[in-house]
Amino acid sequence: MEKKRVVVTGVGAVTPLGNTAADFWGGLLAGRSGVAPISLFDPSRHDARIAAEVKNFDPHQYLEKKEVKRTVRFTQMAVAASKQAVADAALAINEFNSEQVGVIIGNGTGGMEWLEQQDGILREQGPSRVSPFMVPLFIANMAAGFTAIQLGAKGPNSCTVTACAAGSNAIGDAFRLIQYGEAQAVICGGTEACITPLVVAGFAASRALSTRNDEPETASRPFDLNRDGFVIGEGAGILVLEELSHALARGARIYAEICGYAMTCDAYHMTSPAPAGEGAARAIRLALKDAGVFADQVSYINAHGTSTPLNDTNETQAIKTVLGEAAYGVAVSSTKSMTGHLLGGSGGIEAVATALAVYHEIAPPTINLETPDPSCDLDYVPGVARAMPIEVALSNSFGFGGHNVTLVFKKFRD
Repeated sequence: MEKKRVVVTGVGAVTPLGNTAADFWGGLLAGRSGVAPISLFDPSRHDARIAAEVKNFDPHQYLEKKEVKRTVRFTQMAVAASKQAVADAALAINEFNSEQVGVIIGNGTGGMEWLEQQDGILREQGPSRVSPFMVPLFIANMAAGFTAIQLGAKGPNSCTVTACAAGSNAIGDAFRLIQYGEAQAVICGGTEACITPLVVAGFAASRALSTRNDEPETASRPFDLNRDGFVIGEGAGILVLEELSHALARGARIYAEICGYAMTCDAYHMTSPAPAGEGAARAIRLALKDAGVFADQVSYINAHGTSTPLNDTNETQAIKTVLGEAAYGVAVSSTKSMTGHLLGGSGGIEAVATALAVYHEIAPPTINLETPDPSCDLDYVPGVARAMPIEVALSNSFGFGGHNVTLVFKKFRD
């Protein structure tokens, strides 16, 4: 069976840099940080008191009042970004095609703020006061399920829960469904909203978070010698993927073609990457093989780039292992320097950024890269966005549990 070609025809985003894909992209090109002191709860007792929050998000723009009351933030942002992406793609979902339109949205933690709230009610008021909506509002798959309800998409539907690789896994799985003819279009990406007291405390206890509380805008500094951890973020990034002939038949705009996907596991440690990024290197190599792309054809890489000591060094080594000398001619940037780390949502917004980078031929920058780590010696597009030819681009995502995912995008050619 010949595999079908898959293209990106719509993008949507709710992010710390803006609540549309256009505002998100503009923020990236401007090199603007979305990190600020935490406002979603009182962080005064916490070691890490900064985050990349979504600002001024109004779910009522996308949902009825009753629906807002019966959903929580991670689902609301997924619905918002999905509706944006479908509108951007000008994709009509109706009785004639609904069974051929799928939804796959990755997520790491589900409705954590709701869980923490209901746990408090249980402890203070007893089990009879816990909401009957406790379970459906909390479970991680509700973003995908409720989005399908909102859009009338009756095709394949699932939720990837692979920590910080979840959004990229969702896009890769959607790509496969379309490749093998199981859907004509899939709404896919990632969402996360877990800037909560418990989650922030947990990450801080493991020494994963930056404590640069007095300089929030400079706290996320991937590949910099003085990086001290990641900054937690929130938001949603969604793509509409379509089978090529379906997209062409309706005259859709095509941002990029997605042509490769691979996932591997380190099988090494719950939180630390395998030495020298061995598992990440295998994901990159296999994704390039899947795409039929050679190392010297890669123009740009949207790195996982978390701003943690282990990740940035290991990812750099993984890129060099696979691309060899060609790695030094590739633009590599971490948009997490501006958005913080959206955990399960990160692969979604970073795939949006990568598709737009291919379409506009502009590599977003890595900000706050002031003193490069000697072990991180690639071209990280420091400070300023760069106009450049981009034929092939990669998006990397790596998660706790040893999950590694690489997606390959390329400029669409007939």
